[in-house]
Order: sequence, then structure tokens, then C-alpha cells
Amino acid sequence: MTWPFALPFAGLLLSIALGPLLFAGFWHHHYGKIAAAWALVTLAALTWRAGLGAALASFIHALLAEYLSFIVLLFALYTVAGGILVTGDIRGTPVTNTAILALGTIIASVVGTTGAAMILVRPLIRANLARPHNVHVLIFFIILVANVGGALSPLGDPPLFVGFLRGVDFFWTMRNIWLQTMIVAGLLLVVFAAIDAWRFRTEPASKAPEKKEPVRVRGLVNVVLIAAIVADIMVSAVWKPGISFEVVGTHVELQNLVRDGILVVIAGLSLWLTPDEHREANGFNWEPIREVAKLFAAIFTAIVPVIAMLNAGHSGSFGWLLNAVTTPTGAPREVAYFWSTGLMSAFLDNAPTYLLFFELAGGDPKVLMGELSGTLAAISMGAVYMGALTYIGNAPNFMVAAIANERGIKMPSFFGYMLRAAAVLIPLFVLLTVLPIHPLFSSS
Repeated sequence: MTWPFALPFAGLLLSIALGPLLFAGFWHHHYGKIAAAWALVTLAALTWRAGLGAALASFIHALLAEYLSFIVLLFALYTVAGGILVTGDIRGTPVTNTAILALGTIIASVVGTTGAAMILVRPLIRANLARPHNVHVLIFFIILVANVGGALSPLGDPPLFVGFLRGVDFFWTMRNIWLQTMIVAGLLLVVFAAIDAWRFRTEPASKAPEKKEPVRVRGLVNVVLIAAIVADIMVSAVWKPGISFEVVGTHVELQNLVRDGILVVIAGLSLWLTPDEHREANGFNWEPIREVAKLFAAIFTAIVPVIAMLNAGHSGSFGWLLNAVTTPTGAPREVAYFWSTGLMSAFLDNAPTYLLFFELAGGDPKVLMGELSGTLAAISMGAVYMGALTYIGNAPNFMVAAIANERGIKMPSFFGYMLRAAAVLIPLFVLLTVLPIHPLFSSS
């Protein structure tokens, strides 16, 4: 295949990036149709190039082998996290804000960046709504809770779950990039605490409420259900019954079907066991997960020819990209993988970008977890960390900004946020690149 077969994928990602910015109303009402159109263009091109049978087989493989498990996990985490309600009077002091951000960063790898953001963003907004300077609180919340905090498990961030579906061990990222994540998150929290303390000192003292309602966490049954989700994912990673079903050439393994079925049951239990008023108080609705489901169905379809061209190696249409991230001897350049994956994740979307560079690095999880572990670490960190550079780098970013705007916090524009996030993050990424803390960038 030649490069024009990648145009539907590029068009889809550009639509996702620019649609909400340039024609928000039209996009909101028709994003599903736009995404479906790009997917149909891809399937038409595949049919023209390889025949209807090959196009159908590729489509079925993308949906059953990759997309289904991906969206079921996101659905379960979104549903269960939406049933956890934090109430009470919280005053947005530097200590309180830093504690909330630290908590969100820690739990993001367990409940997902979307789950952690949805649990904590409203209490954080309530705590800081009366402060004249509060935008920086939400910016750091997006960076830490909606992105960096999800770096330690496949539950944390969509790109890592894509890797898990491709065969990466569940605990691989935790074992290999925990130190880098601690350094980045720790420095970010220190920088935030300093900025917030400076801002807080310049603000007039706010009057504390006469009768303070204690902080309470409601819907605790959902904490148990989150533990059940984690257990389900871990069991599916070790239980290999050796039974599979073939659907138009795609082998669907029994353990994956059982895992996904249990996740749907857990989500149903959350809806049944959680009082409706908890979700209403959280402002819970199905639109965010509906949008993710539609867009990613198209993404996983449109990326099929891109992956095929990547698999062609140096002789394929993306040979130039492979040359940019490898040395003349064929060894990977980890620094190039880190920055290329990260910058593309910031302006496109981190899950398909992770998948693209995962395939570019060979796509063999055993090799990438072994002799090329530095390359996989670079791809993982780039996709997760740099998703925070723009509103469109990761799904929760826009959600947090939209909720903040609705509650009266005037968030910066797309480019305003990008400049602020880059000013904080780029120096940290440069530091991460040069720190001799891991054989990560040894071949750079």
C-alpha cells in the first residue's frame, strides 16, 4: 500500500482535533456521522485494493480483536467511577489542592484517568470557585490526574490498555517506568504547590462557612466494584484455557470474552446498587463515553491500512518515519520514539498514536518487553505524559475543561492551555530525557 491509504486515518484524527474548535455545534451533533464516513472511506479503499473479503476480515479483526475489549473497559471504569460521590465543604488552600491532586494522581492508574478526573474535578472546583485565581488549579489537575497519573497500569490510560491487548504484561509499565513517573509527578506537585501558595498569598482572605459540612464519600460499593475490575483484568492475563472461536478469520479467545462479559456485569451492578441521586449530583451522563465509543470504532478501522504499511518496514510508505527513529544499524533511537510518540499524542490522540509507534517498533510484545524495553518505555511515557500538552491529547482533558467552564471557571483557549502546559512540561521532559536513571535512552 502507498501513503494515500493513510489519508482517511489522518483526516479522522484532524477532524477530532479541529472539529470541536472550528465548528463546535456541528461537530457535537454529527461527530458520529463524520467518524463513520472516514471509516467507510477506509473500507472502500481496502475493498478496491484487496477485495471485499479482505476488507471485511480486516474490519472484523479491528472490532473484535482490538476495539471491543478497549471500549468495554472504558465503559466499565466510567460507569463505576461515576457512582462515587464526594460531598462536603472543602476550602481550596494550597495544602488541600495539592492533596487532591496527589490523590488523583495516585488513583488514576487504578480507576483510569477518566474515572479519577470525574470523581475529583467537581469537589476541586467547589473548593476553589470563590478564589480569584483558580485556572492554574484546573490546568495542573488535567496534567496530573487526567494524564501523568495513569502511567502505571493498563487501567490507567487508553494507550497502555491498547498495549495490554497487544500482549504487554499487566505490570510491565509499573515495573519499568515507576521511577520516571514518580519524578515527573513529584516535580509537578512541587511546582504546583509553589504556584498555588504564591497565588493564595496574594488573594483576599475568604470567609469560612459558619457551619461546615464534613467531607463524605458516598457510593462506596463502587470502590469494591473497581477492585473487581482490577481482579478481572489480572485473572484474564494469566488464565489461558486455549479455547478460541474464529469469526471471519479472527480468533476470539475465551478468556477475553469472559473478561469483557464480567466487566459489563460489573457496570450493571454499579447502576443497580448506586442511588440515582449520586450520579445526578456528579452531573453524570452517557455522552462522553458515547462519543469515545463512536470515535474509537472509526479510529480502529481507519488505522488498519496504516498498520499494514508500518509492517512493511523500511520498504513501506512509512520507511521515512522508521528511519527517523532508528540508527543506521537498525537499533531504535529511544529519544526519538519518546518525543515523536509524545508530540503526535498531544495533537492527535494518544491511544492510536501509541498503537502506531508500537507497530513501528516491530509490534512483538515479547521483544519490546525484553531487549527493546527502553523503546517500549519511551513509547509508553511519550503517549501518556505528553497527552497533557493539549486539550485533545487525552479524552478527559476536554471533559475537565468543559465542566470547569460550566461552573464559572474561565479556562484558557486551546492555544492558551497549550502554552501554559508546555511551559511546565517541556523542561520536565527534557530533564527526563537526560537523566541517567534507567537504560531507557541508552542508544540515543
